[in-house]
Amino acid sequence: MAEKTKSEGLSQEERDAVKQRAKELRDQEKAGKNREAGLAAVLEAIAALDDNDRAIAEGLHKVVTEVAPDLVPKTYYGMPGYANAEGRIVVFNQPAGKFKVRYATVVFEDKARLDDGEMWPIGYAVTTWTPAVEKVVAELVEKAVG
Repeated sequence: MAEKTKSEGLSQEERDAVKQRAKELRDQEKAGKNREAGLAAVLEAIAALDDNDRAIAEGLHKVVTEVAPDLVPKTYYGMPGYANAEGRIVVFNQPAGKFKVRYATVVFEDKARLDDGEMWPIGYAVTTWTPAVEKVVAELVEKAVG
């Protein structure tokens, strides 16, 4: 019998993320659409990140809080995310350390209104949170909820 290669299944990081998501869904079902519970979970997820990932996640949190205060904080596969009134994620931050990649990503889900013709970007690599990055992300979040 052939051994299973790493490409044939989920990585350990992916398995951990799936387990985290199942726990989140159970916790969210218990809490309902409780903004405070979601905020606490997001702040806890941010606090657990390494320095650079934390700075990026804190930057996104600040932008969403200022530009789209109606979005509800909630974790998404253990990552900081922000959902619309229906509880659907609009934008989330995928920290670099979570999947051991070289950059964090700010990702917009299908509920984000970034449509631009027949094709548009939904994920943005971020290596460092700077004022220039903050400005671009703020514009994207504003368009996403507009």
